[in-house]
Amino acid sequence: MTAGLSQGAGLSQGAGLTVDEVSVSFGGLAALSDVSLQVRPGEVVGVIGPNGAGKTTLFNVVCGFVNPQSGTITYNGQRIDRRKPHHLTQLGIARTLQGVGLWNGLSVIENVMAGGQAKTHTGVASALLGLWRSSREETHLRQRAGELLHEFEIEQFADWNPKALPYAVQKRTAMARALMAEPTLLLLDEPASGLSKGEMDELSHLVIELRSSASVLLVEHHMDLVMSTCDRLVVLNFGQVIAHGTPAEVSANPEVTTAYLGNEVHAMGTGTGTGASTGASDA
Repeated sequence: MTAGLSQGAGLSQGAGLTVDEVSVSFGGLAALSDVSLQVRPGEVVGVIGPNGAGKTTLFNVVCGFVNPQSGTITYNGQRIDRRKPHHLTQLGIARTLQGVGLWNGLSVIENVMAGGQAKTHTGVASALLGLWRSSREETHLRQRAGELLHEFEIEQFADWNPKALPYAVQKRTAMARALMAEPTLLLLDEPASGLSKGEMDELSHLVIELRSSASVLLVEHHMDLVMSTCDRLVVLNFGQVIAHGTPAEVSANPEVTTAYLGNEVHAMGTGTGTGASTGASDA
């Protein structure tokens, strides 16, 4: 399914995330041009494309690290394109970055607990130092963090220092920390980088399970992961949306397979996502 760029205009700004005709330039060079997409409640949407396509810029705009020159971003009807990154957690948005960003001065469970500070009266600095406002608050967060470590099957590493962890466990710890904020939208930036095929399969299973409690926007270049995990895909190239649709529709798009994704996707032409949504136009 090829995306008509004019289809972004007037996207419904209701439930979920809506990126509507967003443009970003750096030093006169267009990084994003009229990019539009939607992430509806309970679905996983992947953003793919070659290096330099604008994936990271789009992620940074949604996260609040970069302000767009034009266009709007809304979440559940509220404008967020001028919000600071630390304000997004209060709206139910959490993120992981390409670098896992764990704090080596804290144990694994303490790192995960720090992700829940937005739900408490404890500030970020106090959380990092373990200075919780009350023992009840700390007990609650420690219990919730332990539950997440169990769900991610890494509870045996609870007292470890992050720098001693296998890389795949570091990735799971970072995701558990993001989920401590109980988000309704999770933003994942290349979560499969550095993982083996088996570890990517486990990651896919985890992301699919998240759909019962949160939507997911996934920026990734591993095609086997996005094809098996995402309900819909948005393809960027040179800062523009050039295709969108289900994984099957995108993998069958000659422009995408030939010019941008190559034989890797062509060989997976029968692959599909989770099937929750065939997806109306998102860009």
